[in-house]
Amino acid sequence: MISIPHKAKQFAVFIIKLLIVTAAFYFIYNQLVHNDQLDWPKFTALLKKKQSVAGILFLLSFSVANRYLEILKWQNLVSHLKPISVGESTKQVLGALTAGIFTPNGLGEYAGKALYFEKTKTKKIIFLNLICNGIQMVLTILFGTMGLFVLGYWQWASAILLLAVFFYLISIASKNIKIKGYSIQKLTHKINEIPKRIHQKNIVLAILRYLVFSHQYYFLFLAFDVDLPYLTMMATIATVYFLASSLPSFQFLDFAVKGSVAVYFFGKLGVNEWIVVFISTLMWFLNVVLPVVIGSYFVLKFKPKWKQAP
Repeated sequence: MISIPHKAKQFAVFIIKLLIVTAAFYFIYNQLVHNDQLDWPKFTALLKKKQSVAGILFLLSFSVANRYLEILKWQNLVSHLKPISVGESTKQVLGALTAGIFTPNGLGEYAGKALYFEKTKTKKIIFLNLICNGIQMVLTILFGTMGLFVLGYWQWASAILLLAVFFYLISIASKNIKIKGYSIQKLTHKINEIPKRIHQKNIVLAILRYLVFSHQYYFLFLAFDVDLPYLTMMATIATVYFLASSLPSFQFLDFAVKGSVAVYFFGKLGVNEWIVVFISTLMWFLNVVLPVVIGSYFVLKFKPKWKQAP
């Protein structure tokens, strides 16, 4: 077996890290500058009209809270394997976010987090990340379905509930059927191996995170004089997040996907489409771009888990 010199490994890792960060910034730049949906003169005029230091800090606090809750979620789940500090969890979450920005549905995050641990723990880390993201998706579906009911889309909401019941019955009937060595029963057993207190804390943090980013969206609409009843606004936001999250996408295209869905639903409520697109872009900038900028630092500082040969 050919042994690769340690210095060569270090150089290869440096090049990979540099490529990840460069690609992340390129994709962000490309979407901000060359996307036809963005009319910068209109956006600049809107910003000048609505600019407020207190307002900016208020909205930024939601972005900080959003990522901080995600960091606490990850710290909580990883404690099943070994305790990590908030700082270490921050490094892993933001670094993985940067690595996953140009992968479909953020799949690169799974590999990104796994790289911070020994190879023997890779499967367990991927599984924990699946639980971390899974509870957020369950809440998105739950609140989104409720939003569809509130907005009067009874047929859509009923179809989702019927599908949920159908898949639940199928999972019960086929819990012992194995696919590549895995079954529903084995998956349930793996989930139950994690202490209940960890699951309970994960659910609470996930609910708080959902409330934070949905209300950030809500306050942005208020800031731009969108006068709709609270329940209608929150139901529409929940519906948009649910349907947009159901579509395959890349993190760097997140605002375009959510923006397109938001334009449809808020358009039916009489909201100007430019305001909707602008708010969707701001949400993407505050909750994806800024964390990726910070995460890029952690990617460049990343040290792989290998041991130098004696």
